[in-house]
Amino acid sequence: MVDGFSQLREEIVACRLCPRLVRYREQVARERKREFRDEEYWGRPVPGFGDPNGRLVLVGLAPAAHGSNRTGRVFTGDRSAQFLVRALHATGFANQPTSRTRSDGLRYRDVYVTAAVRCAPPGNHPRPEERAACLPFLRREMRLLTEARAYLALGGFAWDALRDSAAVHYGVARPDMPFRHGAVAVLGPNRPLLWASYHPSPQNTNTGKLTFDMLADLLRRIQALWAAPRAPIASA
Repeated sequence: MVDGFSQLREEIVACRLCPRLVRYREQVARERKREFRDEEYWGRPVPGFGDPNGRLVLVGLAPAAHGSNRTGRVFTGDRSAQFLVRALHATGFANQPTSRTRSDGLRYRDVYVTAAVRCAPPGNHPRPEERAACLPFLRREMRLLTEARAYLALGGFAWDALRDSAAVHYGVARPDMPFRHGAVAVLGPNRPLLWASYHPSPQNTNTGKLTFDMLADLLRRIQALWAAPRAPIASA
């Protein structure tokens, strides 16, 4: 399994399939934000990170231009990362409440974190063809994450990507559950559940659309299911 993840990581980091994303991520890495002008930017696709035996898989949208595109680790170095990792720490998934650099000592327990698109997109808006080019990476992660019992999409874009990938991977119809915070899609008996949350972006957290308690409570709801026998959950 470790070898499989290592090979996948190498392929992700070397990917240049989307010309627009390649140009943008490398331009950002050259020009840099004034706040980080003395740092060396990653400027490449960002692979997943976490516990390869995790029962929970988090799926975000894409690297932030001056977050993961700078640090080289998913959900690291920006305000979205700080919000998310603080919630993961509060619920026992992370060993610390901060995520600033690749060398900051962050470790995840029972959770693997990845994204629908691996390169920072202009305006934080990937195009449909860019999402399609990246989805095979997510499906390969699904094959490697054999202990996964729940997937949590952060935002509507990740929700769509997750439903598409899960349908292909598990050989089921694409779940028709619309996106909303706390939505749950059922793939079938003895298969993982797909969960949805608002994305922990400042746009959502600063306005109160997503609060810390909302995200932490959702993570605890997922954990509670693991501690009890599986029971059917209505898909509507």
